[in-house]
Amino acid sequence: MNNFIFENGTKVYFGKRCVQEFLPHLVQKYGKTVMLAYGGGSIQKNGIYEEVTELLQKAGKEIVEFSGIMANPTYKKVLEGAKLAKEKDVSLILAVGGGSVMDCCKAISLAARCEEDVWERFWAKSGVIDFEPLPLGVIVTVAGTGSEMNGGAVITNEALKIKTGKDYPQCNAQFALMDPTYTFSVPKKQMISGSFDILSHIMETYFSEPDEDNVSDDISEALMKNVIKNLRTAIVNPEDYTARSNLMWDSTMAENRIIKLGKKMDFECHQIEHQLGAYTNCNHGCGLAVIHPVYYRHICQSGLEKFARFARNVWGISAEGKTKEELAIAGIEALADFIKEIGLPTTLRELGMKDKSMLEEIANSCNLSLGSYKKMTHEEILEILNECF
Repeated sequence: MNNFIFENGTKVYFGKRCVQEFLPHLVQKYGKTVMLAYGGGSIQKNGIYEEVTELLQKAGKEIVEFSGIMANPTYKKVLEGAKLAKEKDVSLILAVGGGSVMDCCKAISLAARCEEDVWERFWAKSGVIDFEPLPLGVIVTVAGTGSEMNGGAVITNEALKIKTGKDYPQCNAQFALMDPTYTFSVPKKQMISGSFDILSHIMETYFSEPDEDNVSDDISEALMKNVIKNLRTAIVNPEDYTARSNLMWDSTMAENRIIKLGKKMDFECHQIEHQLGAYTNCNHGCGLAVIHPVYYRHICQSGLEKFARFARNVWGISAEGKTKEELAIAGIEALADFIKEIGLPTTLRELGMKDKSMLEEIANSCNLSLGSYKKMTHEEILEILNECF
């Protein structure tokens, strides 16, 4: 394995009723004012909002609400939240929601304590945090991004048409409360697309060097099989606690940095989807579902051994009578078939794109991953997007 340094500062409380049991005690170490941040209001319909506000009030906290965080959080929304946090002298941000809410709040935690342009300092390029961000706690209501246990935040700068993410350990939440029953009310399509995002995160790490025997790849294979099995179960019965709790922890394991240790990592599919999202505001998991099989057909020959292993160990495809190339291709086609099986889109047209006019601009705006098996060019990314169309 390659050299690495591991750090994770988030304490996780997982299981039924963990919010009721632990939240009142966790908030006591912070000041009086808590900024309760959430998205479009689904937590007000499913009872989570009422439950959380009641617990905060009983703990003697003054609540400042910050709602309306969108699926692809914008830099403008980050600045809006930071301004409110400063005006109200907020001592803790409590993000209640999925990855978008958590990501936005991590960026707010920086912007609330920084007088400079945080986009230029921390998102346009990797910066150095030499101050304490505003403390953050999270209550997870959607499994998918794994944002609850890392410092990563993906933000869209609408003016520049750039969607990008950075991971700063100092932005890790202080605590994460994860009750799988909180995910039961998530619409089935959102549950499926979030679960594919989990699978995508694992694959982006798995399909990269080193290829010799290593712990990260072995764990990744187990996680991928677990996501596939439990997603199938959850589609049939969305309130299967075992399936939903497994998917929730799969999400965290995919992005708490453990499987990334010693790996180069690719994430070119995410780079492409981020820019697709910056231009079209498409659903993240759906965009990834369209891109992954096409991208993998392009890089398969450069990572033949790993793709063949993926076919054998994740999809259970027999190597008998197949060349290594045939086995590798069979694994990619099994992934493509799974995407169809779970009802996610397979083309950009299904994603809602009507014409190809913006594809070249999207391709040229993509970052090129240093961890890809094959050195990408903007020209080949355009080929991939055209094939996705």
